[in-house]
Amino acid sequence: MTTIYGISNCDTVRKARKWLEAEAVEFEFHDFRKQGLSAEQVARWCAAAGIDKVLNKRSTTWRQLPDEVKATTDEAALQALLVEQPTLIKRPVLELDDGRIEIGFKADSYAALFGN
Repeated sequence: MTTIYGISNCDTVRKARKWLEAEAVEFEFHDFRKQGLSAEQVARWCAAAGIDKVLNKRSTTWRQLPDEVKATTDEAALQALLVEQPTLIKRPVLELDDGRIEIGFKADSYAALFGN
């Protein structure tokens, strides 16, 4: 089953969900603000896409962090921070049943993933 991870009030997540529904793609929505994330999920995403693509440094949450936290380059510490504060993750994260991962939403990228 394809799973889309994000937060329900995010405009980009809403666009992605709407696209999936319009293309009749079956998916499950996981609100990581309400349902949380495991360290394994975050590690898998970072391994697949890279911490720089998963971590959203343009987010309000990131800008509110202390400078010493923002200055860290330790990937394990950053992954722990993503688990603790999932709103730091670029949204949405699309995880396909074959293990492929797509970060963010672009209709043409989704079309390519699903062969539409």
